[in-house]
Amino acid sequence: MITDYNVKTLEANARHIHERVAAAAERSGRNPAAVTVVAVSKTFPLEAIDAAYQLGFRTFGESRVQEIRQKFAEPLPEDASLHMIGQLQTNKVRQVTPLVQWIQTVDRSSLIESLAKELPKRDLTMDVLLQVNVSGEEQKSGCSPDDAPSLLQEVIAVPELRLHGLMTMAPLVDDPEDTRPVFRALRDLRDRLQDETGHELPVLSMGMSNDFEVAIEEGATHVRIGRSLFGER
Repeated sequence: MITDYNVKTLEANARHIHERVAAAAERSGRNPAAVTVVAVSKTFPLEAIDAAYQLGFRTFGESRVQEIRQKFAEPLPEDASLHMIGQLQTNKVRQVTPLVQWIQTVDRSSLIESLAKELPKRDLTMDVLLQVNVSGEEQKSGCSPDDAPSLLQEVIAVPELRLHGLMTMAPLVDDPEDTRPVFRALRDLRDRLQDETGHELPVLSMGMSNDFEVAIEEGATHVRIGRSLFGER
């Protein structure tokens, strides 16, 4: 259970995050309202999610299918959404599709094919992002920038998938400024894909607790924040 102290800490953290989001957006001439904070609730109990919801958060992110099944057997309120932000194995598609509204980590043909088979069975549609491994780190999921155009075409060919944009994870570095080229490259890739395909890609999900301000300055519409909001895991 969350104690009164934890709720107060969550309130303070939320206020600080909103201030930092607003400042980063204003530095880049953007409206802070155009930035969605994805509250990354993985490993935190349902009570933490309830408290964040009461503070106005409506978008939540989880990484593990088993945890999603345990925590969200009772769905979020209708005005909230749950995003899958971890790598999704094809054999878990059937388990997760009834429980999440977004999958931010579509990154390969086999996953697209599994979603294309499973969603019609359940009469579901799914909002998705194409995950791109801009940094090229071997340990990170995501397609290569070179493969993104062909995967985009595969996604938009599936009627049940609604492609909204791109997602990436930057390297963990000491200086957040070092992540700027990664975020800029994702934005440039998005712009190029829009020009080449005519498919609007308004969403850029990039930036986490350690670098979300730089991501916002480079055009992020969604930032995935866990530790700075909920505390250390």
